[in-house]
Amino acid sequence: MTSTPTQALAAKLRVLLVDSGREWRGGQAQVHLLARELSRTPGVDLRLVTNGAGELARRARDDQVSVRGVAWGLALDPRALWSLDREVRRFRPAILHVHDSHALSLATWARAWASQAGTHIVATRRVDFHLRRGTQWRRAARVIAVSDAVARVLRADGVPAARLVVVRDGIDVDGVRRAAMTPLNVRAHLGLPPGTPLAVNVAALVPHKDHQTLIAAAALAADRRPDLHWVVAGEGPLRPLLEDAIAGAGLAGRVHLLGYVPAADALIREGDVFVMSSREEGLGSVVLNARALGKPVVATRAGGLPEIAPADGLVPVGDAGALAQAVERALERPEPTALPLEFTAAAMARGVLAVYRSLEDPPPV
Repeated sequence: MTSTPTQALAAKLRVLLVDSGREWRGGQAQVHLLARELSRTPGVDLRLVTNGAGELARRARDDQVSVRGVAWGLALDPRALWSLDREVRRFRPAILHVHDSHALSLATWARAWASQAGTHIVATRRVDFHLRRGTQWRRAARVIAVSDAVARVLRADGVPAARLVVVRDGIDVDGVRRAAMTPLNVRAHLGLPPGTPLAVNVAALVPHKDHQTLIAAAALAADRRPDLHWVVAGEGPLRPLLEDAIAGAGLAGRVHLLGYVPAADALIREGDVFVMSSREEGLGSVVLNARALGKPVVATRAGGLPEIAPADGLVPVGDAGALAQAVERALERPEPTALPLEFTAAAMARGVLAVYRSLEDPPPV
């Protein structure tokens, strides 16, 4: 007799993680950690479907995660849909856990085509953007919000409260600290004297990260702290615009766009203060890395950032003056705070597993 997905939950929990990300960003780092932790959990049979040529697939394989690499060049790539449909038919997961909107769309179609109506779709929401009309997010068996801020947006946009759970992101503290020991020598690379104060930002160059406010803060701080330099690690479509803004403010030698930096934790360690200037932010898990490395954090009150950044380092969204002053205070009186234990990868995995187990009962209607 063929077992149902709910019966499988009581025996060997089959989980199919799906992520469409073609870049290595915070979301992919979280999927990697979740896949690694769950694959080491007794009673869990886990597979990850993602872009086979991407950094997520490479890192997951290095950690002995079972990866089904697929061709995923477009957001809604037909090749990925075909591969996912085949994997759902073969693996017959009890849980189909998706980590972005594109993965959710493809997983919904694949489940229908494979006639696996009993498979539960769990969807993790990492951004505090509002949902579009007709979205599949409202139909998932469970929606995991990575912060209270994200959960508030989801409730306002019609996700039923009975289906919504908050499980915050976590990090591998020991792994972050090991990675941070890679010698980067960023000051020497930039031709700066040893000991030059550095404000470090790690974020993709996209609108909601609001690097324009960071550049404006650098301009305001220039007279008071002529020795202070601002270093941005990240790539994205706004780079030409930001380069023009830096040049227009006369900050070409003061604000440095490094592009993608694989050793981002080493950059954070070599900096003096970590800065997030976002105007929207689901959680901002890179702040957890900075705190694990003992760095003062200055951040806007965007989205979930107040849930993980120290209160004395928070400033209003879009307020360049407040951002500049907070960075200056952090340089003069660095007061890092310890990282709370709830923000570990192990704690995150336990929370997600509890969500899976909650689906042993029929999903709420």
